[in-house]
Amino acid sequence: MGNLFAGIDTGTQGVRIGIADETGKIVTIHETKWETEYPRPGWAEQDPMMWWKSIEETFGRCCADLTDEQKQAIVAGTVCATSSTAVPVDDRGVPITNAMMWMDVRSRGVAEEINATKHDRLKHCGYEVSPEWLIPKVVWIKRYDREVYDRSHKIIEQLDWINFKLTGCMAASICNATCKWNYVLSEGGFSQDYFTKIGLEDYEEKLITKVIKIGKEVGTISEDFAKKYGINPNMKIVQGCIDAHMAMFGTNAITASKLAVTMGTSFVHLCLTPERIDVKGIWGPYDSAIIDGSWLLEGGQISAAGLVNWFRKNFHIEGSKDNVYARLMESVKDTDIGAEGVVVLDFFQGNRTPYKDSFAKGVIYGLTMKHTWKHIYRAVLESVAFGTRNIVENFEEQGCRIDKIVACGGVTKDRSWLQIIADVTGRPIVVNRESQAGVLGCCVVAAAQGRYYKTFEEAADAMVTTSEVIEPDMSANEKYKTVFDTYLKLYENLKKMMRDEV
Repeated sequence: MGNLFAGIDTGTQGVRIGIADETGKIVTIHETKWETEYPRPGWAEQDPMMWWKSIEETFGRCCADLTDEQKQAIVAGTVCATSSTAVPVDDRGVPITNAMMWMDVRSRGVAEEINATKHDRLKHCGYEVSPEWLIPKVVWIKRYDREVYDRSHKIIEQLDWINFKLTGCMAASICNATCKWNYVLSEGGFSQDYFTKIGLEDYEEKLITKVIKIGKEVGTISEDFAKKYGINPNMKIVQGCIDAHMAMFGTNAITASKLAVTMGTSFVHLCLTPERIDVKGIWGPYDSAIIDGSWLLEGGQISAAGLVNWFRKNFHIEGSKDNVYARLMESVKDTDIGAEGVVVLDFFQGNRTPYKDSFAKGVIYGLTMKHTWKHIYRAVLESVAFGTRNIVENFEEQGCRIDKIVACGGVTKDRSWLQIIADVTGRPIVVNRESQAGVLGCCVVAAAQGRYYKTFEEAADAMVTTSEVIEPDMSANEKYKTVFDTYLKLYENLKKMMRDEV
């Protein structure tokens, strides 16, 4: 039989593991959910041992679906995980505290101080680090939890720790290091001057300094793990990346002019360019973070499908969850483009890009007595589409051409919303057969680099199958221009008031 590949997608809410063949067909997939603890406002933690127990249980369920021959055919596997989820470990790799989740922002003050340095290294992230990122978290631990800092042999990421548990080897991913640790390959990697400036002069003691590229070998699966599940003892674990970024491989959006958009509670927008392009309001450009020699640009919308959940709960749309969403999707047909003058600003949790404005707020504008909940709902969907268009236009204004959007995530189930996004942006939206882009992306990476396919592009072309292309209605696109202009003006006219009210 042919080779099989394992994908381990470790997210905020749980782990999903799948096994795929050389064509990208997932032969088995299972999922285990977990919980997050919130000990204080702005803090978010998880127990790493809970991750490992869940990974073992989930992998075991996958193996139970396979024959002995299939288990021996698993030649490689890849992990993707949340980024900047910090795990302090001792010299045996054992966690000494709960992990600080990516969404933990206790290091807000530290991040502001780092940004105030205006160090040259910050030019690669728009001169602004986020408190979500690993480096501000490590500095925070050094300052405010010194006992943990001193006891830590290393402070590593979720991805690093899971790879260590699987192989006994510790290595950082170039994706995480470049996007969240201020690592720049073309400038020699880490900057001692930068770390000294921000108070982390001993970074070599606390961070993993071995950084390897996506698809390169981390190590061989541990003997104990192989024996426990009866899998190939020579199975290789190859380097993965951030979960949202892994979807680029799982949607075959790893060439220029394709915008990969993970459409979930929030939206993440990722694209590659062959040359460095500095785009105002966008994260990056990141050097070789995904494909060696390419530059990565990243945008994001904090509130997307999360707004639909907010609307459903607060406007009391009755019925079972499935029936409610069916009613909401159907309601779009009852309203016209522009929702008869109702325009929503989607900044209910601030704006990530292109404004990077944590003070921005949600707005519902233009209501009259004739409007119903259906108008507001349509305006909510349109607002998220406008946010994506704003990001696309920022990319293109700086020379990064976007020909098509390649989508994955829960929103891809809502064809009416996808049509709105296509119409507003004027770009076709590609939806692929396999909805689990993280798992499939891991399998694509595992199959590439000479293990079965020579390159990532060859592997993605063979393993990712398009199921549908939603073409934009350009007459609708023309009608949306005026509404989009109102959307932009609303923020410009209200942004000072939003900040002053804090």
